[in-house]
Amino acid sequence: MPKKINCWEFKKCGREPGGAKVGDLGVCSATTEIRANGVNEGKNAGRACWAVAGTLCGGVIQGTFAMKLGNCLKCEFYRLVMKEEGEKHQKAKDILNKLAD
Repeated sequence: MPKKINCWEFKKCGREPGGAKVGDLGVCSATTEIRANGVNEGKNAGRACWAVAGTLCGGVIQGTFAMKLGNCLKCEFYRLVMKEEGEKHQKAKDILNKLAD
């Protein structure tokens, strides 16, 4: 089975720690959000980025889950994770609960 990739690997945004665009855009919160580690088999929030504020979409840093959900539902990476995880994907409500702990 191929390794499941995280959002920063798929999008090549350069916002992972040590990434090429950290100087301009900062480190992405999805790369460091340890409360979501393991969600959908990702590292930190790498496969749950849609639930984390401050991620990048279309070159623009996004806001909260409620503000960005529409964009995320259209995202190729979100759709990839949903396809790969199928019925066992962790629901947004459950991810948000983890992030609130």
